[in-house]
Amino acid sequence: MNHSDASGKNQLLAHILPMLTFVLLLGLGDLVKTSDGSLWRAAPEFWVYPLQTLVCGTMLIFFWRDYNFQVLRRPFFVTAIALGVFVLWITPQQFLHFNARLVGFNPNALTAQPALYWLTLVLRFLRLVIVVPLVEEIFWRSFLLRYLISEKFDAVPFGAFSWLSFTVVAFAFAFSHSTADWPAALIGGALYNLVAYRTRSFVSCVAAHSLTNLALGLWITATGQWGFW
Repeated sequence: MNHSDASGKNQLLAHILPMLTFVLLLGLGDLVKTSDGSLWRAAPEFWVYPLQTLVCGTMLIFFWRDYNFQVLRRPFFVTAIALGVFVLWITPQQFLHFNARLVGFNPNALTAQPALYWLTLVLRFLRLVIVVPLVEEIFWRSFLLRYLISEKFDAVPFGAFSWLSFTVVAFAFAFSHSTADWPAALIGGALYNLVAYRTRSFVSCVAAHSLTNLALGLWITATGQWGFW
């Protein structure tokens, strides 16, 4: 194997493996979940989410040099998109009076153990604001959006456009979320694609996604709509 082949393989692993690991750990939680038994079996997200944070975070650090971190570009545009996606996400419950989504990862179940409560909440926000935006933007915008243009995706400039890659990534991003979030995720995925096209900056995509998730996390903790976690 020559150097370029080895480099290409490493790029592929760096862009796919964190997302694959993230999804497999989610699947593990679904596999062990049961309505009987302890909190850890009835609500495996209490250990799956921290595990995702630690394992995927470690993988991101390991592959860090394989990602192209350009400077943040068009910060006002990025902020507008981020907050627009956030508003879009909460619109059914906040403005259209759909039923509140109260069932989900509720850290208040741990209030009797303050240290564990705060550790769980901090790890949850690290997952939401840092790990998830990096893992998803690495896979969706840095990998798949370019791979659908050319199998040698690392040779495709970040933010290169094709209708096929735009459409597939927008819909795949939507369907990777909960069914209740599909409309918002479809438009959100298209808007994050637009950030890639307008800024040609991976950092800008991560920043938009991260700011959306931060706003969403704060809104969730304020309203108790844990079903959005």
